[in-house]
Amino acid sequence: MLRGWLAQTAGGLPKIFWYLWTGTLINRTGAFVMLYLEIHMVVEYGFSPTFAGLVLGLFGGGMALGSLAGGVLADRWGRRSSLLLSNVALAATAVVLGFVFQPVAVALLAAVYGFWNGLGRPAFSATMVDVLGPSMRMRGMNLNYWAINLGFSCAAVLAGVLARTPHLTVFLLNAAAQLTMAAIVFWRVPETQPIRGVLPGTAGSAAPARSATVRVPVEGSIATVLRDRVFMTFVLLNLGLWIIIESCKLIPIAMHQRGMDAADYGTVIAVNGIMIVAFQLFVPKLLAGRNRSRVLALAALLVGFGMGATAIAGTVPMLMLTVVVWTAGEMLNAPVNGTLIADLSQPAMRGRYQGVASMGFTAANFVAPVAGGAMLQYAPPATLWLVLAALGVVVAVGQLLSGPVRERRARAMAEPKPVVEGADLAPVAA
Repeated sequence: MLRGWLAQTAGGLPKIFWYLWTGTLINRTGAFVMLYLEIHMVVEYGFSPTFAGLVLGLFGGGMALGSLAGGVLADRWGRRSSLLLSNVALAATAVVLGFVFQPVAVALLAAVYGFWNGLGRPAFSATMVDVLGPSMRMRGMNLNYWAINLGFSCAAVLAGVLARTPHLTVFLLNAAAQLTMAAIVFWRVPETQPIRGVLPGTAGSAAPARSATVRVPVEGSIATVLRDRVFMTFVLLNLGLWIIIESCKLIPIAMHQRGMDAADYGTVIAVNGIMIVAFQLFVPKLLAGRNRSRVLALAALLVGFGMGATAIAGTVPMLMLTVVVWTAGEMLNAPVNGTLIADLSQPAMRGRYQGVASMGFTAANFVAPVAGGAMLQYAPPATLWLVLAALGVVVAVGQLLSGPVRERRARAMAEPKPVVEGADLAPVAA
């Protein structure tokens, strides 16, 4: 039974997927720089809650801009080159950030760090979609999301452990993780942009010789994606959901205001990663055959009410319980969301679509801490969390109303698995 479940969950996926999956796990395990700053900006750096929120917001704003630039680069320059640039630049920026304590310099470097972080996201997502056919997307994206959160839970624990180590160590370890990801891409991940010369899916067809292949020309621009009303409605709903989720970064500030030890945030937020690591692999089977719009609506309600309950959570165990609720919503949302983004994207502009979709996620990293930090400092204590609960209801209603037209569009955009230049797409056993 276990072997059958493992084969259904992870069997038959391409080798390139597993190289990317391994890189994700290493990269996210070492991604504790922003967690470290979340914990220490108010307590150790001496920043005000508003300025700490601004630093986190600039990181998110940098990611949003990087996502747009990365979408264009992924289509024009290639997925592989964009990933290499992103990871090497991230490593260099992390090292510089480790030497800086002056508030304005920290804020500016956080924005630069966010830009390089966002730059690689569309290329990574487009590579995933390139190598995973429609029948494998849900499983593959769910497995990658599992790796992200396995790495994140390790990073959360490490952020607490490293709180007592020399300051620079945190940033050097992060740089090492980014360079390891770059090495995996350099040695194991080829360029995966679709090629023309063979009609994918035709009987007896084979990929043409590498020298004879021609990449599919990119049609349209970012403006084309922004005028896609069905897709942009979905992006805006995702933005609303992720504003709620990314507000978890403000929990350390709320803990400090309530007289709690902000260093316990690592323990609180680790619940998110542990839940996903323990149960995420079972989610695709749970959701099989279910209406995707209803799943997304339920996810939004759980996320909103879970984060809203932070208003009445006055102890570490109670905060951990709120994380359980909103994490359940995040787990339901993740595989459905990733699959729908791929289903709604025009193949020749996949990088740009992924870039705009990623901007929807990453812009939340700007809006949530900036607006939320100001609310925590100037509004009554419960205001932020009640607003987030209400936003969850708005997103849920939006998902239900926009669902039918979105699903019609997804069916119309159904496509065969693309031919990939120079890629080893042979499946591997689980």
